[in-house]
Amino acid sequence: MEIYYSMFIAPFTTMLSFSTLLAFITFALSHLFKLQWQRNAQKPKQPSLPPGPKPWLIVGNLPELIINKKKTSVSYWIHSFMKEMNTEIACIRLGNVHVIPVTCPEISLQFMRKQDAIFASRPLTIATDVLSKGHLTTIFSPLGDQWRKMKRVMVSEMLSHERHRWLHEKRVEEADNLVRYVLNQCKNGDEGGLVDLRLVARHYCCNVIKKLIFNRGYLGEGKADGGPGFEEEEYVDAIIALVIHLYSFCISDYWPFLRGLDLEGHEKIVEDATRVLEKYNNPIIEDRIQQWRDGKKHEPQDLLDVLVSLTDDNGTPLLSADEIKAQVNEIMIAAVDNPSNNLEWALAEMLNKPETLQMARDELDNVVGKHRLIQVSDVPQLNFTKACAREAFRLHPVAAFSPPHVSVTDTTVGDYFIPKGSHVIVSRVGLGRNPKVWDEPCEFKPERHLQNCNKGEEVVLEEPDLRLFTFGRGRRGCPGVVLGSLMTTMLLARLLQGFDWSIPTN
Repeated sequence: MEIYYSMFIAPFTTMLSFSTLLAFITFALSHLFKLQWQRNAQKPKQPSLPPGPKPWLIVGNLPELIINKKKTSVSYWIHSFMKEMNTEIACIRLGNVHVIPVTCPEISLQFMRKQDAIFASRPLTIATDVLSKGHLTTIFSPLGDQWRKMKRVMVSEMLSHERHRWLHEKRVEEADNLVRYVLNQCKNGDEGGLVDLRLVARHYCCNVIKKLIFNRGYLGEGKADGGPGFEEEEYVDAIIALVIHLYSFCISDYWPFLRGLDLEGHEKIVEDATRVLEKYNNPIIEDRIQQWRDGKKHEPQDLLDVLVSLTDDNGTPLLSADEIKAQVNEIMIAAVDNPSNNLEWALAEMLNKPETLQMARDELDNVVGKHRLIQVSDVPQLNFTKACAREAFRLHPVAAFSPPHVSVTDTTVGDYFIPKGSHVIVSRVGLGRNPKVWDEPCEFKPERHLQNCNKGEEVVLEEPDLRLFTFGRGRRGCPGVVLGSLMTTMLLARLLQGFDWSIPTN
């Protein structure tokens, strides 16, 4: 009887104990899940990426970008879908890279002022690698010791106020050559006084920089009328080709395994253009380095001498030959296209508004007079002339977007998550033509920039609040703002003062 009872009761007891244990475990797990759910509910939501076109697996938005690049342009596609989505910040995924376009000042300042340190790096692209000899320069190098070293050189040694005064006569000499060349063009009976503004502007800007760096405006003999010879034309063409391709879309920058295949011809264009620059630059640089080594030079006479003669605390050369060559390439690229593009558009707009053109000439007559040419010392008083240049920067920027700013860590901007390694591009067009910022944004109205002149403030070309994009701002802002502003204003003012302009009849 005892045996029968044990055999019958034991399994029942075991089943009861197991059921109790199972119930306890179920209750405990339910309680834990509830606590976890409550904690998650109390946590703030992780910010999402900015809105944008839905990316494909692995490739992201590369297919749409390639298709639209062939149809119109990458910048047109970006601005179009941002307008359709009614957003001033977006996210495009190209491969594994998030590209963040921005079109309004408030958000742009978040990147370039409030969180400037986080977005102070640059992407490593094929084009910038070739031109800067492995990212050795100020503009193209990523955040790090090399960038800090080269920026110190540019700010303290190359583009300081003292250096601007030192190089004043060289700038004036090229401004005089500009007037002489245009005068000869006007006297040319075969052309009937026709002047190619684009050629004139690029020639002037390139000559100024060559004069400052190499102490020579021409690479060859030039033309009898003061115009560019074959060497100058080849040199400027190479610069413009590089400007166009430096940060333009290249599929190999997002799929590095395609490098070397050069599917779009991008790499060849950059390499060929860089070879042209170095064909002219490198012999001059190498000869100058040797002169300093041999003790034939003792005092700097131009900016190349400054670069070559810099030494560290031990008295050894601060910069290698490759660093000097790369930095010279970069200065040439940075100094030509922006001022020349501004002159071309400013004068074109003024020709379409004769009253605006006359107001600028009246200002020049009042400030400078007709007995002498405008000088650098006159520039602070030429507020309307600078307003015309500033309006051209606003309405007709040299490029659709700024160079990319790369984030060095994950961060949040506004309500959006910006991952480490994102490429932030600020829309120059979006800022300059933003209807929330500018009244009649597509109209050329220089007077809009004169609002503070009655308070005694001078009109300047830079824009710290990023309502338009001229020279950038923050750690990656252009270190040559003073030089760029002077070149732009002198170019426009000299041509307005010296000549009567009209649109060709045909």
